[in-house]
Amino acid sequence: MATRFLLRAGARLAAATTLLGGGALGAAVVTSPDPQATLKLYTTVPVRLFRDTVTAAAIVFDYEYSLWGLSEGSTERPSIKHEVHLRSANRLQELCFKNGGIYIKLGQHISQLEYLIPEEYVQTMRQSMLNKCPVSSYDQVCEVIKKELGGTPDEIFDEFEHAPVASASLAQVHAARLRNGQKVAVKVQHTHLTDTAAADYATVEFIVNTLHWLFPSFDYRWLVDEIRESLPKELDFLVEAQNGEKCMANFRKLSPHIAHSVYAPVVYWNLSTSKLLTMEFIDAAQISDVRAIRELGLQPSQVSKLTDSDS
Repeated sequence: MATRFLLRAGARLAAATTLLGGGALGAAVVTSPDPQATLKLYTTVPVRLFRDTVTAAAIVFDYEYSLWGLSEGSTERPSIKHEVHLRSANRLQELCFKNGGIYIKLGQHISQLEYLIPEEYVQTMRQSMLNKCPVSSYDQVCEVIKKELGGTPDEIFDEFEHAPVASASLAQVHAARLRNGQKVAVKVQHTHLTDTAAADYATVEFIVNTLHWLFPSFDYRWLVDEIRESLPKELDFLVEAQNGEKCMANFRKLSPHIAHSVYAPVVYWNLSTSKLLTMEFIDAAQISDVRAIRELGLQPSQVSKLTDSDS
């Protein structure tokens, strides 16, 4: 019954959003300074909300139906609960990939919460969300660069690689070269991510609050609060750039004995905005890649001591 209520409530809200938004859509698009972004916002939010609702209803129904009549002390309950956890984690993973944007970030966050979230969710998200992120097309990258810097990549940079070096939930990085020959890394935010972030957050908050209202023991409102606090900062790349410089200043002041072993890439402020960050390009290895660390002429044990918080 609760599952049907959740599905109907979400469907009604999605329909109301579409109907109410439809009347104002034409005017909003015409008067908006960015008609394309406004149109995308109005057309994608109801779809994402519907996906959220269907996924949440399916997960709730699976738990209710599969665990019905099984007491906490039942010998069958642990194995069945494990299967439900796994199915639900896969449903949530599929939702994150379909919706993209901050949903990928949410999945990545869940993958780090092994102390709070069932292991099945943590492992499912960890195996996929950290390595399979959306990639913006080169045309979309050009759109962001032109909007932020006033020109195309060919006009701004001497060289600009079309294929990204890496991609994450909020942005992707391209290797480029300045007019003076300096190689740089250009971090470009995924197109219109800022425009849909607020709406995406609102839909996630609606689902989490509704689930908590129906099932008081399901209380992940703290996760929504964390996203509300951290997301605006993560979407502003100038904050990241400032934090890099602040980090180096703190090391020089508070830990001068290891400051020479820590380095933050130089930021090119004249080519950086809240949605685009241009930094010195540095070849490096992942902290967990022991072979690559040795190839750089470093000893993993030394790196471990350097990163040890107690050092």
